[in-house]
Amino acid sequence: MLHVLQLFSETEPVWSTAAIIEALDTSRSTGYRYLKTLHEAGLLSAVRNGYYSLGPRIIEMDLQMRLTDPLLLASEGVLEELVDKIGHSALLCTAFRDSVLCVGECRAPQSPANRFRRGQRRPLFQGAISKIILAYLPHHRLKAIYPRQRKEIEDAGLGSTWSEFRATLGKMKKDGYSLTVGEFNPGVYGVAAPILTDQKTSVGSVGVAWDEKERRDVDVEHAVLAVKQAATTISERLLDRQRD
Repeated sequence: MLHVLQLFSETEPVWSTAAIIEALDTSRSTGYRYLKTLHEAGLLSAVRNGYYSLGPRIIEMDLQMRLTDPLLLASEGVLEELVDKIGHSALLCTAFRDSVLCVGECRAPQSPANRFRRGQRRPLFQGAISKIILAYLPHHRLKAIYPRQRKEIEDAGLGSTWSEFRATLGKMKKDGYSLTVGEFNPGVYGVAAPILTDQKTSVGSVGVAWDEKERRDVDVEHAVLAVKQAATTISERLLDRQRD
């Protein structure tokens, strides 16, 4: 039933009943039952006869996430401080299935509107903010991910064998950060550091990005230190909350 919600997107915000049933490849009776249940729960809204969009309950749930999500609460003020130090937008992300989801952001003045933002996903193998999460995932998760996405891992330059893959991630863990250039947009630098549990596995990452053409004055070493400190602050706050 929840697969219905995954159909809606920025390019397709409204779906007809017939199109939903066809996309789900289910019977009409099952499709109508799903839509009735989701509509009654507020997860879908009827925009006109036989057509639906995402419903108001999702907005309500998003507010609850903003008010109660431990990762967001632990990052309060940290992203703003990063923007002040680096001069460009800061992002807070977490792993979601085999991808990375942006859960928080602080935009710098005049930041381009098309940059990665809250609610968007990116591949787990591209970009600093994704790769550093990958490097600190538990060993059993990496073992499960590798055979399933071996080609994507090799295409991302992370290694053509399991040993090479582990060695690449080990280097990132030793450094404590990831630095990438041009993996999504030419000339755009990304720096990210992991947010860690008490077991030293990742629950997320924090990072900044800037365009070399726009910001030639950014000191990369300074950016790395600032991002690592931000990640340490968030990690420590999370651990403190767990102890309370």
